[in-house]
Amino acid sequence: MLDARIVASFGDAPPDPPDFEILVDGRPDPEILDSNPRLRTLIIPYAGLPAGTRTLLRERPHLSAHNLHHNAGPAAELAMALLLAAAKRIVPLDRRLRAGDWRPRYEGHPALLLEGKRALVLGYGAIGRRVARMLGAFGMEVHALRRRGDGRDGGISLHGQDALRDLLPHSQVIALALPLTERTSGMIGEAELGLPPAGSVLVHLAPAQIVDERALSDALESGRLGAAGLDVWYRYPGEEERADTTPSELPFQDLENVVMSPHRGGAYRHPESERLRMEALARSLNAAARGEMIPHQVDPVEGY
Repeated sequence: MLDARIVASFGDAPPDPPDFEILVDGRPDPEILDSNPRLRTLIIPYAGLPAGTRTLLRERPHLSAHNLHHNAGPAAELAMALLLAAAKRIVPLDRRLRAGDWRPRYEGHPALLLEGKRALVLGYGAIGRRVARMLGAFGMEVHALRRRGDGRDGGISLHGQDALRDLLPHSQVIALALPLTERTSGMIGEAELGLPPAGSVLVHLAPAQIVDERALSDALESGRLGAAGLDVWYRYPGEEERADTTPSELPFQDLENVVMSPHRGGAYRHPESERLRMEALARSLNAAARGEMIPHQVDPVEGY
């Protein structure tokens, strides 16, 4: 419920005269940002910072920007679903049993036992923290990379990003939940994918470009990486192409050790998605009305 002091308007065009203090828009028109001297706050109604919006904010340092992280719970749950499906090879075994083939039960089939293994979570924001706690519930030793460096959060060991190469050789599960910035783009390439132990599983819910496309395909095809659960991709369809577009120029769809998901981490079009979004937006607006700190401020210089 919105605080009684909040007056909200909706639509593609701003009210006339433009006298609002907060704008809710992920990709605002620069004219709207400049036409209102009272505007001080931009709320982006999802996680992340679009490149164009980042540029607008860097040119207007008087504006503060804030995300909504209503998708954190659904995204973390999907990460666990992808991890378990990939680690236990659920999809190829399901496919074979549907065809009447019971042989994997008697011949054995590759699978990763999670309990007692080490997991590495890249990114320790709203999604990464949930993923780390869930991995700990599986009995895993959990480490996480974050911007601020070393520390502990309960049973989770926290490290700065410089520790990546030291941690990968000991991590059987690697989960990506960090933003795309100049520093993270391409941070997982051929060298990094060659470091984890044999049979390791990668779960990717962050922007696809953080992992080199060719290096990931090669590592999975060769078996250097045991399996992957992927919710983010390198090619997305236009509206007319949604029924017939593979998500990469490379044949991920031909690999039995890949579980593929069509970018559903934010519960896209899920019945509860908009309710969660509106509840998160209400919390942010109420904080502003009460003079409290609006959560999830974005740094346009860092990009998240």
